[in-house]
Amino acid sequence: MSVHTEDTIVALATAPGIAAISVIRLSGKEAIGITQKCFKGKDLLSQATHTLHFGTLHDNGRTIDEVLVALFREPNSFTKENSVEISCHGSPFIVKEIIKTLLKNGARLAEPGEFTKRAFFHGRFDLAQAEAVADLIHAETDNARQAALNQMRGGFSKEIDRLREELIHFASLIELELDFGEEDVEFAQRDDLRNLITRIRSVLRALIDSFDQGNVIKNGVPTVIAGKPNAGKSTLLNTLLNEERAIVSDIPGTTRDAIEDEIVLGGINFRFIDTAGLRETNDVIEAIGVERTRDRMKKASLIIYLFDLANTTLEEIETQRQELAALGIPHINVGNKLDKADPLLLEKLKTEDFTFISAAAHTNVGVLKEKLLAKVQVREVKTGDVMVTNLRHYQNLLQTYDSLGRVLDGMSQGVTGDFLAMDIRQSLHYLGEITGAITTDDLLDNIFSKFCIGK
Repeated sequence: MSVHTEDTIVALATAPGIAAISVIRLSGKEAIGITQKCFKGKDLLSQATHTLHFGTLHDNGRTIDEVLVALFREPNSFTKENSVEISCHGSPFIVKEIIKTLLKNGARLAEPGEFTKRAFFHGRFDLAQAEAVADLIHAETDNARQAALNQMRGGFSKEIDRLREELIHFASLIELELDFGEEDVEFAQRDDLRNLITRIRSVLRALIDSFDQGNVIKNGVPTVIAGKPNAGKSTLLNTLLNEERAIVSDIPGTTRDAIEDEIVLGGINFRFIDTAGLRETNDVIEAIGVERTRDRMKKASLIIYLFDLANTTLEEIETQRQELAALGIPHINVGNKLDKADPLLLEKLKTEDFTFISAAAHTNVGVLKEKLLAKVQVREVKTGDVMVTNLRHYQNLLQTYDSLGRVLDGMSQGVTGDFLAMDIRQSLHYLGEITGAITTDDLLDNIFSKFCIGK
C-alpha cells in the first residue's frame, strides 16, 4: 500500500449502517477546498482551525443534507495534514451521496489504515503507537483499553528507543575500531559492553515475559468446552452466556460444529467454544466434527472438560483424564449433572481436582467461573504500565534478545570486532522495526492493511 501524500483522501469514519449521525473524514492538502466546493454556509477557506460550521452539502444544486463541518488545519490534526470531519445524518444513502460528491470534487477513497499511516509518515507517532490506535479501537475490556492507551501514549516506545540509543553508542565505537583495524585499538571497552548487553537483555526478558499476560488482555482466552456426547457442553455454554446460544438435546451428537461466543469475567475476555462430543462414530458428518474438536483442543489456551457424572464410570473418567493430560493444555476437570450423580462416584472423586456442577440447574457455576479466573490470573493494567500485547513486537524482542546473546558468546570466545558489530547491527534492526525506525513497504502494508478504512 503506497501513500500518495499529495492526494486528498475521504472515508466514512464511523461504523457503516443506519445511525443517528455518521462522520465522514477528509485529509490532505485540498481537504478544506474540496469540502468548500459543495458546502453552503460560511466560507471554510477563511475559517480558523478547530472550528465547527453548520451548513448544507450540495451536488449540482441538489441539497443532500444538513451537516456540521469540523476544520483542522495542518499541522494541528491527527494526520498533520489539513483535515475535515463532516457530521451528517446516519443514513447509508446520505453517506454514499456525500462521499460520491466529494470524489467528484477531487478527493479519492482512502485505503485501509491510510489516515493513521499518514500520521505515522508525518511524525505524529511511531509505528508501535500507530498499532496501538487499532488496538484501542478493538479493545473489549478495561484492561485492553488501558494497555492500548499506555502504548499509544508512547510508554513502550520510549523503553525501546532508550535501549536502542544505548546500543547505537557502543555500535558506533566498534565500527570506529574497524576503521583503525591495522592499529589494534579498542574504543569500546569490552567489560562495559558486556555489562550493557546483560542489562539490556534483562529489560528485554521482562518485556518478553509480559507477553503472556499482554496477549490474554488483548486477545482474550480461547476456551474449549469438550467432553463425551451428552455431557452437557451446550447446556454449560448457554448457562455461562445466560442465553440459548446452542441447541440442547438428549440425542447424542447434536453439536456437529464449533459454536463460539464471548463473555467478560473479571476484566478478561473468555471466548468459549462449544464442540462436538468426543466418541467413535460411523456418521461421516459427526466424525468431521469430532476431528475438529480434537484440533480445537490442541490450539486452545484453556479446556473445560465435562464428565457426565450420571452416566460415566470411574474407569472411563480415568481414561479420559489421561488422554486430556497427554495434550499438555491447561484444563479444568468439571463433573456435570451433580443432581443426578451416583453418591459413591462423587465420594471417590472428592479427593481429585474436580469442580462439581449442574449446568442445567446453574449449581456451582459461580465456582467454575472462579476457577477460570484462577487459571488465567491477569493483573490489573495501570496507567504507565509497559506491557507487550503485540505478537510482532514479541517476535522482534525475542530476535533482539537472541542477537545480543550471540554478542556475549562472541566476546567470551574472543571473536573480532567485525563479528560483534554484525550481531549488534542485527539487534538494532530488530528493535528499529518495532517503532518504525527501520521499515519496509511490505511491513507497513501488512500492518496498515488490517486497519479499518476510516482510520
